[in-house]
Amino acid sequence: MTVISDHSTSASKRPNRLFRNLMAKVASIPMILTALVVFVGGTTWTIVYSFTGSRMLPKTNWVGLDQYERLWTTDRWIISIKNLALYGVCSLILTLVIGFTLAALLDRKIRGENVFRTIFLYPFALSFVVTGLAWQWILNPDFGLQSVVRDWGWNSFTFNPLNDPDTVMFGLLIAGIWQGSGLIMCIMLAGLRGIDEDIWKAARVDGIGTVKTYVQIIIPMMRPVFITALVLIASGIIKLYDLVVAQTNGGPGLSSEVPAKYVINYMFRAQNLGQGFAASTMMLVSVVIILIPWAYLEFGGKKRG
Repeated sequence: MTVISDHSTSASKRPNRLFRNLMAKVASIPMILTALVVFVGGTTWTIVYSFTGSRMLPKTNWVGLDQYERLWTTDRWIISIKNLALYGVCSLILTLVIGFTLAALLDRKIRGENVFRTIFLYPFALSFVVTGLAWQWILNPDFGLQSVVRDWGWNSFTFNPLNDPDTVMFGLLIAGIWQGSGLIMCIMLAGLRGIDEDIWKAARVDGIGTVKTYVQIIIPMMRPVFITALVLIASGIIKLYDLVVAQTNGGPGLSSEVPAKYVINYMFRAQNLGQGFAASTMMLVSVVIILIPWAYLEFGGKKRG
């Protein structure tokens, strides 16, 4: 009886789960309300009005899927999707490879690590507008890289990607990778610093080379880090806008048009809110397609475990 009484007394003293960390929960209420009203409410509003024929102002004149049918039969939208796909695949692969390579080099405890880390991360502190304008000048054939190389005596050198419809996306890619690789480097470096030093010692004892250790042991252990990096890169790719406007403004022609620019143009310039809402909804779908696999990989395995 005494044991049961003591157990019930301790259980009664234990705080209810609802009231644990009560002050922290109260402090988070404004952020929760902001998320519900601004993000969830705004998203719902956008999706609902994408089924209307709204022009300059939102109106509830329902047109069903007409906006989506028009969207997927518009050459400008199809071109923007293709451009984003090309940019996205190249950016995803190159940013990961460059970021991890830089992190692996810095992880070797090189001299002046803090200086190099600051230099590599500094571009991420700049806005995409500043980055776009800077690389627009660098890639300008009249006074940029092409002009400098020709001044050195190589008069046949030609490098003018932003004015060529076939290479303009690669000109954007250079600027995007230059800005984003530093952040991925820091994320990868944090993951590498979390690897137990005994693993490296064991690999050296077994005679496993450095590259093989990275490929077979270190990279599989860093799976959560790579997933996080992939989500960050993919979210940045989908909302690509500032860089395009600053560097090319979608030109030459429509050769560097992207979905985010399509949305802005239709909502504010063409004054066709319904079409802009439909395009932004499709961008939301692409974000959800990325987040669902990420959530499954992050939390599904833990629940099964």
